[in-house]
Amino acid sequence: MEEKVNKVSMTERFLGSIERACNKLPSPVMLFMYLFIIIAVISWIASLCGLALTNPATGKVVTVRNFFSQEGLNWLLTSFVKNFSGFASLGLVLTMTVGINLCEQVGLVDALLRKSTGGVNGTILPYVIALIGTCGNLASDTCSVLVPPLGALAFMGAGRSPIVGMFCGWLSANLGFSANLFIAGTDSLLAGITNTSIKVLLGPEAKFEVDSACNWYFMFASTWLITLVVGWCTNHLIEKRVGPYHGEMLVDTAKPLTDLERKGLRKAGVALLVYVAIIVVGIYTGPLANPKTGGVIGSLFLKGLIPLILFMFLICGIVYGRTVGAIKSERDVSKIFTKAMGSMASFIAFCFTAGQFTALFGWTNLGVLLAIAGADFLKAVNFTGVPMFIGIIILVIFINLFMTSGSAKWTFLGPVLVPMLMLMNYHPAWIQLLYRIGDSPTNALSPVSPYLYMCLALVNEKYDKDMKLGTFIANCIPTIFIAQVAWIILAVVWFFAGWPVGPGAPLHLPTGILP
Repeated sequence: MEEKVNKVSMTERFLGSIERACNKLPSPVMLFMYLFIIIAVISWIASLCGLALTNPATGKVVTVRNFFSQEGLNWLLTSFVKNFSGFASLGLVLTMTVGINLCEQVGLVDALLRKSTGGVNGTILPYVIALIGTCGNLASDTCSVLVPPLGALAFMGAGRSPIVGMFCGWLSANLGFSANLFIAGTDSLLAGITNTSIKVLLGPEAKFEVDSACNWYFMFASTWLITLVVGWCTNHLIEKRVGPYHGEMLVDTAKPLTDLERKGLRKAGVALLVYVAIIVVGIYTGPLANPKTGGVIGSLFLKGLIPLILFMFLICGIVYGRTVGAIKSERDVSKIFTKAMGSMASFIAFCFTAGQFTALFGWTNLGVLLAIAGADFLKAVNFTGVPMFIGIIILVIFINLFMTSGSAKWTFLGPVLVPMLMLMNYHPAWIQLLYRIGDSPTNALSPVSPYLYMCLALVNEKYDKDMKLGTFIANCIPTIFIAQVAWIILAVVWFFAGWPVGPGAPLHLPTGILP
């Protein structure tokens, strides 16, 4: 009798080793506590060595701050509480959790999924979620909080694993953070930093600059690329690796809606339409628009998008809950809020230690020095052409694992890369584009991203209490790798084709810009 041997591919062995190694890491709370100690020790050693570099953005020398000093003690005692309460993702996650959880608890999500997903083609669903997630960066970090849990619910409504839906939403919201069919706030933010970097070379009086749409052609095409990659990988790689879902399917799509549920959906729909109409009127009549331009970019609408989304969930959820009898008094709303907060207890505990680590990492200046050293290294290597382009992307990928703020990284890298490549006759829009290609995909993999642990906490709370960090990361890696390689290939093809990357943004500098 011949013994059958199941051959395991090299890729699966690699992913398995990463999964096992990362699963042995301590819990997120303890992990960031240990990282805090490690960074504190590194700051002490680097300070003793006199580590210092010149910031190309300001021309000032940046030194390492020693945690084990009087200055470090003052910083810790005066900012400890603020490091936790001011942790950026804490308020965002809890705010969105309250809104979504209310809609779930009153039965609105269940009824909506039973009504809308009964005839949905399961193969197309990942592509729809991927497109929504990729374009969701219009809402900035809110997308990373909203899309993954909604993706899980949509998959469950279609009879597929909610864990796979969570991965689909998480990857699409992060891989394509720079891609969009529209001009987003990120475009304006990065363009402003690029224009500051241009002045490093041409002087403060220079009139030559880029605008918010300088990367739009490429990013428009990239939206479809990321959508296809995430959708395909979800259907053919992630679902296969995650396997069938053995938990309770909380949505029974075969169960017909009752008359009361249909009435609740109608009333909630009317409330939503009225609410959206009020917002649209507010944008076009001025109160929610940009007071200087009258447009959406830089408007109160985008700045206040988080509470506006929360109000939408609350209005629809309360209207539906009152209609079907799930909410009978204000006490019921209070109980729902309390239960929603309780479901995120592990994430709140994580924010306590992660907030301290993140604040220390920024205070010590180690992140700034890492970015400056990387830019200096790339400049010293003296690559040209496509190898230089790929080198820039790889550098940004590496730094992105430790610094998740795209604007912060570009603030330090821009004043080095933009003048350097402009002297080689490359347009600043193309240089900015190379940075953005490296800045996006590994967002989904960064160990310092708080939203990564938020998603893991949601999976543990609702779908798989035993899933650990290593399993989560290992399931993301293939899609991230494929998306990153595909994006680089697209950029290289775009370069050799000589296409402009945006309106009025060719690959090379127009004549007469350089003296």
